[in-house]
Parts: sequence; structure tokens; C-alpha cells
Amino acid sequence: MRVLVTGAAGFIGSQVADLLAADGHEVVALDALLPQAHGGELPEWSRRHAPIVGDVRDPDLLDRLLPGVDAVCHQAAMVGHGLDPSDAPGYASHNDYATAVLLAAMHRAGVRRLVLASSMVVYGEGRYECARHGTVRPAPRRPADLAAGRYDPTCPQCAGILSPVLVPEDAPLEPRSTYAATKLAQEHLAAAWARQTGGGVWALRYHNVYGPRMPRDTPYAGVASIFRSELSAGRPPRVLEDGRQRRDFVHVTDVARANLLALTTPPPQPLVPVNVCSGEPRTVGDLAAALAAAMAGPAPLVVGGARAADVRHVVADPRRAADLLGYTARVGFADGVTAFATDPLREPAAVHA
Repeated sequence: MRVLVTGAAGFIGSQVADLLAADGHEVVALDALLPQAHGGELPEWSRRHAPIVGDVRDPDLLDRLLPGVDAVCHQAAMVGHGLDPSDAPGYASHNDYATAVLLAAMHRAGVRRLVLASSMVVYGEGRYECARHGTVRPAPRRPADLAAGRYDPTCPQCAGILSPVLVPEDAPLEPRSTYAATKLAQEHLAAAWARQTGGGVWALRYHNVYGPRMPRDTPYAGVASIFRSELSAGRPPRVLEDGRQRRDFVHVTDVARANLLALTTPPPQPLVPVNVCSGEPRTVGDLAAALAAAMAGPAPLVVGGARAADVRHVVADPRRAADLLGYTARVGFADGVTAFATDPLREPAAVHA
């Protein structure tokens, strides 16, 4: 299979490209080398597949690359919380406009298979149950509660404390950040394209991905990279809220394997979202403590507070990935975090171009 991988020099894209090549597929690698993700001299893994340096927003370039391609694996994106609302045009341009340009070019070239890198951020808050009212959408967390250290969301009907449960792919979607809104828009654009063309899309909703090749020392990086940077500098990792917010930390090699499985499984029509997770829920405090222990660094410092777009608990239901793709994670939390203490990371990236 000949596969166009966008973002092929990045954290996840480079792992996907490596796995595709190892499995005998031909990789057409494309990356814009955005400064938010790439800093300094490109490491060997970013140069391994001779990436074409170019922008997914360039239709002429795509028209040259897509003929003969069997499937597209769309990893390219501007990621993370960002700095403030001034980032919004960049997110919309690199994530949504770029996806629209790519889908139009795929239509012209007759390419009908797409694997889209989506994200768990499209859910907003996770799924909750109330002892009295069953499954409910939680009431918004009030600033006064957060300031008082009351972080768990409450039932909108009785104000009772809720219990977090696994989030299935058919859960209501409520993006809380600019990045999250653009990831959901990508899914909608891809679904519309599939309906119009007869194409098929796997939308892989990545949960908290970590592992080798993460960018470091940038506000666009994931929490694992931020914690490691603090520990490398001899500082304790600073954990927001009370550290008990639950997530699913999934290793990047498992995410790459999910992409390979999606590319080699007949695509659904029009679009099917799939959680890509470890199935091993942990707290953010667990991550900080495990990484501090692996690096023989200072214990985490729980500092309270919460960012405006933060959610309390998001823990994925892994069953659809297992049923439809045959995917289950192989890297456990303890082994993955221990390895991450010394994994190679990308050099510091620029905040602005």
C-alpha cells in the first residue's frame, strides 16, 4: 500500500511512518515543520523517510503527491492548549482549512481511504453517573468551587457528587478549547467528504499520548513532556488541582499500531470514531509521581488551580477499538513511564514562527 502521511516528521507521524515502512508499505512523507513542534536541527527520525517539506494547505503540492496513493494518514496538526485566543487563527488554518484542502485534493485524485488523527478533547468533560439520576452531563465547574479546592463536577439536578465512568465514542461532544473545536470540525469535514465521495474514514481519538520523540519545553507539548522538563531542571513537577484528575496515558508506539491497523482494515462509511487508549486509567498525580521516581527527582508539588479549558476526568472505553480494529494497548503505564524518563525527545521548539 502507498500511504501519504501528513505530519510525518512529528512526534506521532514519524512513529506511524516507521511502522508502515517496517510492515512493507510505501510511505510518502509530508511535513510543514511548524516551529511549534520542531526546533533546532531535525533529529534522525524526522529525516528517515525523506519528508517533503511542504504545507497541507498547498493544493498544487497535494495534486503532485496524491496520484497513486491508496490511503492518507492525516497526522498534521497544530496541537495543545496554546497560549491564548490569539492562537485561534493558526489552529483553524492548520487544522481545519488544511483538512478541507486535503479532502478536496483527495477527491480530485480519487483517493477514498482516510485515517484521521482526532482527539479525546472533542468530548470535553468525560462521562459521569449520579447515584440518583443515572448518566448525566455534569454541571459546569464554578470558579468559587475551584478556588475552594472542590474540583469534582456535580449533578445538574441534585448537585450531588458524580462518579466518572468510561467514555464511549457515542458520548455527547463538547469541545472546551480552540484546539478541541478544530479537532471536532476535522471530523465533521471528513464525514461530509466521505458521504459525498463514497469514501471511508477512521477517526482515531487519541487520548493522552506520551513517549519518545515528544517535543519538549513548549506550551504546546503534552503534560508528560512538561513534567519531564521540570524534573530535568531539578524542579518538582507542578500538578494542577489536587492531582486526582483521571486520564488515559497511551504510549506512542501503541498509537502508531492503531494507525497501521486502521490503514489495513477496510474503512467504514462514512466515518467511525474510535478511542485509542491504554485501557489503564491513571491520575495526573500518578504520572507525576511515577516520572519523578523514575528520574530520581523531587516529589511532585500539587499547586491547585485549574485552567479555563481543563476538564476533570476523561477515561476512555477501549472496546470499539478492540472489536473493530483488533487493537489493544501493549505498553503498560509503569513500563512506559519508566522508559520515558530517558526516551529521546525533540529539541526545544519555538513558541512563534
